[in-house]
Amino acid sequence: MPVRHALVPLAAAALAIATVGAAPATAATAAWAPAATAAIHPGVMTHTGGAQCTANFVYTNGTTTYLGQAAHCSGTGAATDTNGCTAGTLPLGTKVDVAGYQGTMVYNSWIAMQSAKEKDPNTCAYNDLALIELPAAAVAVTNPSVPVFGGPVALGAGTTAGENVYSYGNSSLRLGLAPLSPKRGVSLGDTGGGWSTTVYTLTPGIPGDSGSGFLDSKGRAFGVLSTVAVLPLPLSNGVGNLAKEIAYAHSHGVSGLALVPGTEPFTPNALT
Repeated sequence: MPVRHALVPLAAAALAIATVGAAPATAATAAWAPAATAAIHPGVMTHTGGAQCTANFVYTNGTTTYLGQAAHCSGTGAATDTNGCTAGTLPLGTKVDVAGYQGTMVYNSWIAMQSAKEKDPNTCAYNDLALIELPAAAVAVTNPSVPVFGGPVALGAGTTAGENVYSYGNSSLRLGLAPLSPKRGVSLGDTGGGWSTTVYTLTPGIPGDSGSGFLDSKGRAFGVLSTVAVLPLPLSNGVGNLAKEIAYAHSHGVSGLALVPGTEPFTPNALT
């Protein structure tokens, strides 16, 4: 069964290894920190109530800037609590530490679904996005580009089976070994009514990588790393459909949410 791997205890995990346009330029987003030196970017580590995760992409809503992470990164239940419509979670307003700055969780799809009394089983199982509002000081050191691969160039809409996919995880279980952070893999196709994509990467997502963003073969942001599977495809990962997650946020309190494209070009052959 799927396991929310950000919430698997790190010691146990170590032993077991466990359509929206781009954001318009605004006063808050007209100038980004250089990609090479930005302290905050897709793939940076986040810490929420003791749980370590990895940020996916940068978003805006008017002049407000957000960093995305998985909703389950603020979960308060067991690692196997994957139903966002029933699982416990920390409240909105929870502080999240990001690269020495403190952001605030202002949207969480689990909280939104529970408030709306969502009943669709696929939505409950795979809608896994939270938004961390960044203070001005943090925005000043932020760049929206994915390390190594560049992009995203736009928002995607799922993948086809066999398509190449790209991600950047930053789990502390890698002990700071940077060459293990960028990941290239393949999609096994969409599941859950289009709400999720199963992927295999050369080094699978592990505890702490939860929330990482995924790019498709064209550099479009299509998903958020959500689960690691034990059965039927061991060490495959479940990636939530970002377009659907953003659309849900649009209709549940964040109507102007938009993905910010990277300032660096997409380079799919960066690892060769």
